[in-house]
Amino acid sequence: MSLAFLLCLLALFAIAAMGAPIAYAIIVGAFVYLAASGQSIGVAGKVLVDGLYQSFILLAVPLFIVAANIMNAGTISDRLLRFCVAMVGRFRGGLGHVNVLASLVFSGMSGSAVADAAGIGKIIIEMMTKSGHYTRGYAAAITAASATIGPIIPPSIPMVLYALVSNASIGFLFLGGILPGLMIGLVLMLLNGWISHRRNFALEEPVALAEIPKLTVEAFPALLMPAILLYGIYGGVTTPTEAAAVAALYALILSAVFYRALKFSTFYSILVSSARSSASVGIVIGGALILNYIVASENIPNLVAQALVGLDVSPLTFLLSVNVLILLLGCVLDATTIILVIIPLFLPACRELGIDLVHFGVVAVVNCMIGLITPPYGILLFVINAVTGIPLAEIIREIWLFLGVLVFALLLLIFFPGITLFLPQLFGYAG
Repeated sequence: MSLAFLLCLLALFAIAAMGAPIAYAIIVGAFVYLAASGQSIGVAGKVLVDGLYQSFILLAVPLFIVAANIMNAGTISDRLLRFCVAMVGRFRGGLGHVNVLASLVFSGMSGSAVADAAGIGKIIIEMMTKSGHYTRGYAAAITAASATIGPIIPPSIPMVLYALVSNASIGFLFLGGILPGLMIGLVLMLLNGWISHRRNFALEEPVALAEIPKLTVEAFPALLMPAILLYGIYGGVTTPTEAAAVAALYALILSAVFYRALKFSTFYSILVSSARSSASVGIVIGGALILNYIVASENIPNLVAQALVGLDVSPLTFLLSVNVLILLLGCVLDATTIILVIIPLFLPACRELGIDLVHFGVVAVVNCMIGLITPPYGILLFVINAVTGIPLAEIIREIWLFLGVLVFALLLLIFFPGITLFLPQLFGYAG
């Protein structure tokens, strides 16, 4: 490790400790490295442009963001929510079950945990608190926990970013996320049912069975989106990036033409909001591309891989150790930074140890999503606090049981790779 790299790390951590956005800290640290190593600052520009030019898949990120924002702005979310209430609202803790089911359904359209929490999550929190059966903290906590499902079930923005740094197949990553996402939804529902009986939450008024066919028909066009995406990718009709464009177009047609719930002024606001969200992700991606060039120049990934192989670490021990590290980093770093900056350090070691990169990627994304609700950083906790006004202390008080079952689900994925790899292998994935 050179002096220039040490100065880079020192600058990065110092600027981040001052409260600056992590993307700016990475960029400044990279400039410090280039200056200290005698390289031209122009190298950063070249690396950035080359990285973006060669990564067509990155276009999927803003397109999925647009699709999610259109879903939130139109009546699509409302129709999906009424469908979920009809399906599971009749059981004890019904609105908690609705919360989880809505996240499972909405995850097939947004690919973003923040979009899920700020959009349909906000609506369900209001429903839960107005019913008088749930405390504000509990409603917010289960919403934050269920929102983590969004980026696990396809489409998934974090999986797109992981595919960028690992060269793993985005299609097989999407398939690999389906069963883990459903499993997480199941354990959250089981926990909600247990808490509901323990606290004796009152039953909701059930939707008449005669209404279910009508609500299903209303929601069916929106429910088709995941099927269209997966058919496009695995049927050879579209690339993953083109599938993201199809998702955005389909959401626009549904909202503006089929449901007639989207005005031009609203659409303009959606584009502006999506551009801002894409830019914030893009800055992190740009900084990560430069930092990854520096890390590769220092040969750090290979040094890590050689050190681990020299220690004769078993694949399972390695997976557990890396996931503990990611859980700890998730307390202070956002998922995008972990995926783009930290995870690439371990990819050569995964290859050396024979760890499947699709399995590792899905596990890493699930782990990063747990970080979104882990205090003290937990960005989803702050998002829900911002959109609902529920105090952070109340949310954090209720979040720990949900964190516990999510970590349990993560351990199941680590110990049983077949949960992740069953569907990819069914569609021809050979590892």
